[in-house]
Amino acid sequence: QVQLVESGGGLVQAGGSLRLSCAASGRTFSSYAMGWFRQAPGKEREFVAGIRWSGSRTVYVDSVKGRFTFSRDNAKNTVYLQMNSLKPEDTAVYYCAARKDYSETYYERSEYDYWGQGTQVTVSS
Repeated sequence: QVQLVESGGGLVQAGGSLRLSCAASGRTFSSYAMGWFRQAPGKEREFVAGIRWSGSRTVYVDSVKGRFTFSRDNAKNTVYLQMNSLKPEDTAVYYCAARKDYSETYYERSEYDYWGQGTQVTVSS
């Protein structure tokens, strides 16, 4: 069982930065791949970024490449999403998620077993 708690959301102006954190419980955290997803009002939850259990591989949706950085600290059972050059279209509730690291389809929402409660990110123009 893994429990996930996100933090770090808030209101920021376009061009600004935020860092989201996701703290995980459970001794097996380091064996899990992690993902960040987001959901804007009226839209489906979409993949943002994924990271291998070791942190050695990260993948991003095209719209955030070069602006967002996904990292993890297994000693602290925490993952981070550094978001720079934020745009109004990045406004959404951001969720972290965990799954066993058996494939590299990090974008596949249905493969994640555990989800956090979400944190709101609002980017004003």
